[in-house]
Amino acid sequence: MPQPIPDARLVVRQPEEAPSFWQPVPANGFVRCLLDSAATGAETPFAMGTQTVDPGCYVREHLHDANEEVILVQEGEGEARIEGATHPMRPGTIFFLPRNQPHSFHNTGKGPLTFVWLMLPGGLETFFARIGRPREPGALPPTPFPRPENVAAIEAETVFGRLPS
Repeated sequence: MPQPIPDARLVVRQPEEAPSFWQPVPANGFVRCLLDSAATGAETPFAMGTQTVDPGCYVREHLHDANEEVILVQEGEGEARIEGATHPMRPGTIFFLPRNQPHSFHNTGKGPLTFVWLMLPGGLETFFARIGRPREPGALPPTPFPRPENVAAIEAETVFGRLPS
């Protein structure tokens, strides 16, 4: 029988136990950073969480030059814009985004758009924490707030990615 990786450990988190952060405009909404290599001790670096985007809001176009990303839509309606094409986002839709693939997500529905994200390697969890504001379960959303002025430096420091050239 294969042996477990020495530093890896079982982690079980209930829905509101994960670190969570309100997000600035234009996405608004919030993220939950469910798991990452620091929490699990996993040998393969990764980060996994959810993002909820408010109606009429969006995740701006960006790419990840050091990460591959998987998106799985859980709730709501929207559209992903990738390579000039628009792809519907509805529960069960899944995307694999290779490195350097510009993409954006737009909530076109009347309710929240929520998707699971998986980043290989991680870095997105740190980015969300640095640009957002801590969120407590059951708290009312804050008044919309802007991204930090040094967001480009935060992106570079967290291996998040960059805006397309």
